[in-house]
Amino acid sequence: MDLLYFAHVRENIGCSSEQISLPDNISDVRGLMDHLRAKGRNYHSAFENEDIIRVAVNQLYVNFDHVISEKDEIAFFPPMTGG
Repeated sequence: MDLLYFAHVRENIGCSSEQISLPDNISDVRGLMDHLRAKGRNYHSAFENEDIIRVAVNQLYVNFDHVISEKDEIAFFPPMTGG
């Protein structure tokens, strides 16, 4: 699984992307975020406030209950603003 990190998520984690194997007990984005939080302080900081995180799976915006698979590309980023 390919993970992409942007803005404050990237800054907290310290990298812009990584590849991981999806653990068998994880089936949705929320479970993945819980798994990542457990990887250490920097990941916990990156994902501690879910209100400021948006997610795209295979370049489509999704909710945290979206089902994921090993072949997915998942991007984490802040809400977009514009004018």
